Amino acid sequence: LADVYHGINGNMSLDRRGEITTASTRYDLTLGSDKSSSLSRSEAGTYDVIQAEIQHAKRQELATGVATAPHQNSHNSNGNGHGHPMTTQHDIEAEVKKRKWPTEPSYFLAKELLMTERTYKKDLDVLNTTFRQVLSLEDVEQLQPLFELLDSLAQHHNLFLRDIEHRLVQWEGRGGHDVHRIGDVMMKHMATLPIYDEYVQTHLDILHCLNDMYEGDERFRQLYKGFEQQKVCYLPVGELLLKPLNRLLHYQLLLERLCDYYAEEHIDYGDCQAVHHLLVRSTKQIRAHLPDAANFVELCELQRDISFEQLVQPHRRLIRQGCLLKHSKRGLQQRMFFLFSDLLLYGTKSPLDQNFRILGHVPVRSLLTENAEHNTFSIFGGQCAITVSAGTTAEKTLWLAELSKAATDIKNRPPNMQLQLTTLKNCSSSEEGLDLFGLSNGNNSSLNSSVNGGGGLLTPQQLQLQQQQHNKSQPSRSNTALHVCWHRGATVGLGDHLIAAEHQLSGYLLRKFKNSSGWQKLWVVFTSFCLYFYKSYQDEFALASLPLLGYTVGPPGHQDAVQKEFVFKLSFKNHVYFFRAESAHTYNR
Repeated sequence: LADVYHGINGNMSLDRRGEITTASTRYDLTLGSDKSSSLSRSEAGTYDVIQAEIQHAKRQELATGVATAPHQNSHNSNGNGHGHPMTTQHDIEAEVKKRKWPTEPSYFLAKELLMTERTYKKDLDVLNTTFRQVLSLEDVEQLQPLFELLDSLAQHHNLFLRDIEHRLVQWEGRGGHDVHRIGDVMMKHMATLPIYDEYVQTHLDILHCLNDMYEGDERFRQLYKGFEQQKVCYLPVGELLLKPLNRLLHYQLLLERLCDYYAEEHIDYGDCQAVHHLLVRSTKQIRAHLPDAANFVELCELQRDISFEQLVQPHRRLIRQGCLLKHSKRGLQQRMFFLFSDLLLYGTKSPLDQNFRILGHVPVRSLLTENAEHNTFSIFGGQCAITVSAGTTAEKTLWLAELSKAATDIKNRPPNMQLQLTTLKNCSSSEEGLDLFGLSNGNNSSLNSSVNGGGGLLTPQQLQLQQQQHNKSQPSRSNTALHVCWHRGATVGLGDHLIAAEHQLSGYLLRKFKNSSGWQKLWVVFTSFCLYFYKSYQDEFALASLPLLGYTVGPPGHQDAVQKEFVFKLSFKNHVYFFRAESAHTYNR
């Protein structure tokens, strides 16, 4: 990509020109051109990179007036694209390639700030505008502290985003050395920090208020679920509400890298150091509060995905969730395990909806583990004895370590709240009774224990009606860590969520499938263990997404025959994707 424009308005290369026949000098950017493409085939079209780059060059006044006029007349030619107009296009193309774009690390760090700011501003708008619009006036009034803060943040970041864009245009253009900096722009907008400090102090109360409204008001619950079903809401609302906290941590990361790169006499060093000093006071508070906030959000999300009452408790902490194979008389059975600070649950996915049904529990206070051969180990507690197998030795070691640590930690604390039996009314420490109804095998007949009053098996017509009701009421949550862990046989802990929150990226990448030759330029957002793909950063919702739990990442091998710079490979079983970054900095990030 060294010879291709990679400026801040790179989306100009995504202009749709579906009516133009793909030439040999153009990328084949047809959406859905590969069988493994997850993009909608209704979006099929060809993106003409060269034509769009020429148009962008004209807008940036890189071409002379003499060169522009013939190009404008090219539309009045015979339509075959030959002759003098084509020569003019080559001249403009050469002008673009000869242009020396910034290559210093500080430029790419400033560009990362811009790209991620665009996504963050859109996340604020999703909450402040779209979410507010679906709520009643009474709901908005009850959540007034949230929307007042969101209003203030959105106004500040409108101006901040405008100023960053203006600075990057100067940096990429003919501006002098004095505009090759970003610290002064950030310093100008540090007046917003008191708003963030207030958000840090009130966000847990807001999250609790939202959960109380969700659990106590059926009307609000349906509005909330309906909003999360909209394409514009690509993450659960709880995760979006943590974005302001994560954003300041990202600012701190970028400033630290800028200060590491600059020499002390650099024009931008003083401002970056000053902004970093101001930020540290706020980020210290964020790091103190974020684990509790992330834990509460994860508990609320699990509460809505598993059939377990009162999962959200003041002293309960999620440690790990993931898939293990449970040994039984019928062989190995896939089970989802949830390790909390006081309780271990395991269950299976319901055949009729997105929810998980809990099949058994082990109090952590009485939990013991025993290592076995290969990737197998046993869990004992109360009247329960379970033998399970992990997918890898590393996963087995991780589970054993965290199970043992949880058991030790709870024994070192005095008993606080005893687990209520009513909490476990849908659970059993043995699957024998449930096996009689086929639940452990994912049989539809399992639902006779929880629907129809337990009065026998449901008829096919009742099952179909129940399925339709669930499809209408259940939001699509297939990208959440819980469901990805189930389908991929993966595991993820609360610590992984906290690490992921600090490493979110946005920007343009070229994507290629394993069996295709063309590269497709997309705006990509990386957050919450998932890649979201857009045609442009201006799109309201993603065309497709790729959950990454279970994937491996690395450079392409010789057998892949990818002869391009800055390419990384994502693979899971027979699913392989190649992504091409614009620079070494973006590739490494």
